Amino acid sequence: MTGAGGFIGRNLCVALRRSGFEVLEFNRSHTADRLRELATRAELVFHLAGVNRPKDEKGFVQDNANFTRELCECLAAADRTTPVVMTSSIQAELDNPYGRSKKAAEDAVLDYHKASGAPVYIYRFPNVFGKWSQADYNTVVATYCHNINRGLPVTISNRAQPLRFVYVDDIVRAFLEIASRPEHDPATSRYELQPVYSITLGELHDLILSFHDGREKSLIPDLCNRLTKYLYSTYVSFCDTGKLDYPVALKTDDRGWLFELVKSPHAGQIFVSQTRPGITRGNHYHDTKIEKFCVVQGEGIIRFRHILNGEIIEYPVNDRAIRIVDIPPGYSHSIENVGAGDMITLFWANEIFDPRRPDTYSAKVRDGDSGNRKAGR
Repeated sequence: MTGAGGFIGRNLCVALRRSGFEVLEFNRSHTADRLRELATRAELVFHLAGVNRPKDEKGFVQDNANFTRELCECLAAADRTTPVVMTSSIQAELDNPYGRSKKAAEDAVLDYHKASGAPVYIYRFPNVFGKWSQADYNTVVATYCHNINRGLPVTISNRAQPLRFVYVDDIVRAFLEIASRPEHDPATSRYELQPVYSITLGELHDLILSFHDGREKSLIPDLCNRLTKYLYSTYVSFCDTGKLDYPVALKTDDRGWLFELVKSPHAGQIFVSQTRPGITRGNHYHDTKIEKFCVVQGEGIIRFRHILNGEIIEYPVNDRAIRIVDIPPGYSHSIENVGAGDMITLFWANEIFDPRRPDTYSAKVRDGDSGNRKAGR
């Protein structure tokens, strides 16, 4: 693997090795002798090396075009038909110094293919994003994630500028599949990676900024959107490792404490409570909101009363046989700590609490232990 120490290379090396492959790394510090030696040993070549921000234009030619031709000459001299997987750029279609150098590199690989019959896989990628990318070098995603995370300024040159991205782990999955093939098709040389994600520069900035602003509010984004999910993972990978923790807004009273763990407009919220012995929480119902209760420490009883017929249902719960209890709408409900120690409960609600429309109505489950009662299980 050339460029094994780069952004894509590091991600791919880890994935290949955990899948049982031996990876022969070639990086900038290695010599031409090392390149020739590896060319005689490799059964498959991932050619990832290249530059996109050299000191001058000569760097494009040397590191992209000339090095690729040198690699192919080493493979040809080894007198083998070693397959080559090459990462190129959509810039190869453009007449600029970087694009011309990537096109020349592609031509070198195609010449090797034609002369030797070796299978080659040429991928022209747009911008690539993901963990272990480098700010101010790989993509604007890396720069925005790094700077916004640290409160540093960012530049938005044109909010309407369209951007196209592929995600590094999608590349890794595709390349792992190639590495696992028992045979390679020499007939096809150009390949496309899917999916390609589209977003404008302004949308990208605003989305990453929302990750930052939502963190201490316990807000998580819509992870059903795959681009948002991958961008959020990338943003978290850029967090300052000395500041991975943050405080919660702990609400305390004579019953114990409670705090919100995570909230999402798309998936509701999870909160956690500590309840002291003998204390009951709840005694209210909802018209539409639903919840799930899960006692993870201690012992309690969850009670329900249908607000129309008065029948009471009880579910004993404890940390010896952890269960999840659904709270349907239209039932007044409560949870009582009947154990000797504190009770810790996880709660999920299908919507974030809105004080303007709380959908929470006070109604006791039990009134002096009156009402018909039956066990929930």
